[in-house]
Amino acid sequence: MAKKEVNKNPAKKDKISNKDLKKGTASEEVNDSGGSKKKISETKETEKKPVKAKKKAPAKGKTIGKETSPAKKTTSTKKTSDKKSGKSTVKDIKLKERDKKALETLKKVSLISEYDVHLFKEGKHFHLYKKLGSHIVDSAGFKGVYFALWAPNAREVSVIGDFNNWFKNANEMIPRQDESGIWELFIPEAKKGSIYKYFIRSNSGYEAEKGDPFAFMWEIPPNTASVVWDLENTWSDGNWMENRKKNVGKEKPVSAYELHIGSWKRVPEDGNRSLSYKEMAHELPGYLNELGFTHVEFMPVMEHPFFGSWGYQVTGYFAPSSRFGTPQDFMHLIDALHQAGIRVILDWVPSHFPSDLHGLHYYDGSFLFEHEDPQKGFHPDWKSYIFNYGRNEVRAFLISNALFWLDKFHADGLRVDAVASMLYLDYSRKDGEWQPNEFGGNENLEAISFLKEFNEVVYDEFPDAITIAEESTAWPMVSKPTYMGGLGFGMKWMMGWMHDTLEYFQKDPVHRKHHQNTITFSTNYAFTENFMLPLSHDEVVYGKKSMLSKMPGDRWNQFANLRTLYSYMFAHPGTKLIFMGGEFGQNSEWDHDSSLEWHLTNEDSHKGIQRTLAALNHLYKTEPALYEKSFKPEGFEWIDFKDADSSVISFLRKGQDNKDNVLVVCNLTPIPRENYRIGVPEAGKWHEIFNSDANNFGGSNLGNKDFVNSEATPTHDKAHSVSLTLPPMAVIFLKRELS
Repeated sequence: MAKKEVNKNPAKKDKISNKDLKKGTASEEVNDSGGSKKKISETKETEKKPVKAKKKAPAKGKTIGKETSPAKKTTSTKKTSDKKSGKSTVKDIKLKERDKKALETLKKVSLISEYDVHLFKEGKHFHLYKKLGSHIVDSAGFKGVYFALWAPNAREVSVIGDFNNWFKNANEMIPRQDESGIWELFIPEAKKGSIYKYFIRSNSGYEAEKGDPFAFMWEIPPNTASVVWDLENTWSDGNWMENRKKNVGKEKPVSAYELHIGSWKRVPEDGNRSLSYKEMAHELPGYLNELGFTHVEFMPVMEHPFFGSWGYQVTGYFAPSSRFGTPQDFMHLIDALHQAGIRVILDWVPSHFPSDLHGLHYYDGSFLFEHEDPQKGFHPDWKSYIFNYGRNEVRAFLISNALFWLDKFHADGLRVDAVASMLYLDYSRKDGEWQPNEFGGNENLEAISFLKEFNEVVYDEFPDAITIAEESTAWPMVSKPTYMGGLGFGMKWMMGWMHDTLEYFQKDPVHRKHHQNTITFSTNYAFTENFMLPLSHDEVVYGKKSMLSKMPGDRWNQFANLRTLYSYMFAHPGTKLIFMGGEFGQNSEWDHDSSLEWHLTNEDSHKGIQRTLAALNHLYKTEPALYEKSFKPEGFEWIDFKDADSSVISFLRKGQDNKDNVLVVCNLTPIPRENYRIGVPEAGKWHEIFNSDANNFGGSNLGNKDFVNSEATPTHDKAHSVSLTLPPMAVIFLKRELS
């Protein structure tokens, strides 16, 4: 996304990034009731223009979106009475007898109480995954599966699956008589592993076969049916979860490794397939510990039909993708990471969903999850649909989903995707393509209210978790508490820092003296939010080049620049995030269909990048000044940012105790500088504790051996100073020896 100057134009919003164009509708295959597959065209949906006027419910027999077809007559499979005689038919009497029996069973197995319905209608039921969907029953003499579905506009709903040969009339659901719009049924023949969908006939005559919005598991794409499954698991991270609670509120380092499960590593001997969750559990924790990362952030693992969407087109919000294993296999991966001391952040996508036939779009023949008005409910760039944040049941669905991953999968945090697209009614829309709110502004008041409630509920139930906003505009107080008027997130991605830093480092060093403000500007707003510094997947795709290839100069200078960039990043206030492949300087852009270029780690120059990051992570975790006061201006002090001619900047990072203070000096050109004088806050011996030009990292090994003594030579408004050797294109960290 385009750079935002956060202190200049708070109303201005960002442009769409190239990744955003990946978030449209997927090409998929769907199962019909006979078990056959039919191809849905990606091109047809992608080229469809957004409707300008309000959508009306389709005429009887007609469908919308991917289901467009000539009108056809439909007849109900449930004849209620003989219109001529006014008497009930034999078929109707049989159905009533069956319904009566089903209702008696539901009284004993139903998971939904009147209070559940009350909370659901009010939008305050935040554990819907325990009530709706498919749930295995084996108690009180009943053995089978209980199904519950919200479809208020449906006239008839049937559960179809491999247990009834996909026959639409075999298992018709019973609507609750409480105006909740919930349908229920108990099916003795269904069991764990059963494949199913819901056949829905709406009041308008619309018909569709839909997946279960609350399914815990789905078929492996391109198949699209839901799978009856449970979430039973034996966890081994009890100590981890207890310690997590004890550390609430404590300042701690956050160094996150962003990872796409499908392309981190592949198995060339087996068709170049992705690693399974279990295989990744064997390899990933040790690798992250070796490099010193504290967190891993998984790009969306929720089930999605189009692999090329990177997971951002979710159809199965309550299920990890079956491409890599079962829900329990994913739990095993998280468990293994926890036992290795690694926290897990999951990407979460409440901003939009695709129009795939089996998904949420036009679910029961009405705009159930999305806005009916396309100016609010359709995203023109992503060709996807926007949740109706003003509908109570939809808010309950989304907040339940957030809690689900924290509760059932022990996730340590959620990174919320595309927050900016939720906040603005005119996001990526031209004049005339959006409607102002009730006060005449462009703020989406319903989405703002939803995000605040989401954060309040998450932190109320999981105070030891973290929420992170990918918010690319100058929206104020994103990471401030809601009681102060903020959105309530724990952190916000610092997109301005990312854009400025990459812009600066891509310039030839000879020109950097003209752009000193670019690399120093971020400190003007660094403490307005709880910022995370992201070098994410967005920056290494679609012609943007890999992190290493962005760097100017010959190979030596490219590697030196990248080591310098990472060292500056770890010295800068804020938490850290680096996308996979960047930790060893991958040559190529990220390709979701391929593995990372692991063979490069056998080369000394690439191995040097790994060692640099490992050393930085170790320093970050062991030097309190680098993570304490990370969000407070008291934790940072400029020494000098005015030496633009030399492209040198220097500053202090401060901890709770002055003895922990760290001096950072960045030489942002490949010219070594001898006897470079820097003011220091205290007299004494200053030890060089890190040097990105070290031989072990692939540098020239120039620097300040052991320590330097300060002198009573006033410099930079300090009474004492040190004379340093600044290695070429490098960053050094120094710390005063305690007397």
